[in-house]
Amino acid sequence: MRIATIAVLALTLGGAACRSSQPTTQLNAADAARRHEWKGSLFTPSGLAGAMQVRGTAVWVRDGDAASTVTVSISNATAGGMHPWHIHRGRCGDNGPVVGDASAYKPLAVDAKGNASAAARLEIPLPERGDYYVNVHALATNMGTIISCGNLAPPVS
Repeated sequence: MRIATIAVLALTLGGAACRSSQPTTQLNAADAARRHEWKGSLFTPSGLAGAMQVRGTAVWVRDGDAASTVTVSISNATAGGMHPWHIHRGRCGDNGPVVGDASAYKPLAVDAKGNASAAARLEIPLPERGDYYVNVHALATNMGTIISCGNLAPPVS
């Protein structure tokens, strides 16, 4: 009886160990997907600290072999605001060139709670390396004032 109990216990524990390995496969698939995305956190530049604190996130992902999509979300913005935004080459503060066609970037329309999000499909492949950042501009008529900026971290190899 004691040997039978030990055998049943060993089979039960062995089966549980096999089942516990399944989530690892799912995590590896999620890790593989993250290797094809650039991510960044956006913050108000120090020159505007105290006047506003617009925060946000940006994610730039592969969209087929020859295109990519970037999504930006901001919070703590002024309700009703319309803010142009773009990915640029370089780092925050560099005033680098816009990546892709500027008309692909629709303005961020801020809701009553101060939140906004927008996506742009760019007809360029997702880069594998380089320096890129997202700027959120004050207004279409005031593109020189950046209310939020974030450097994008490249995909993990």
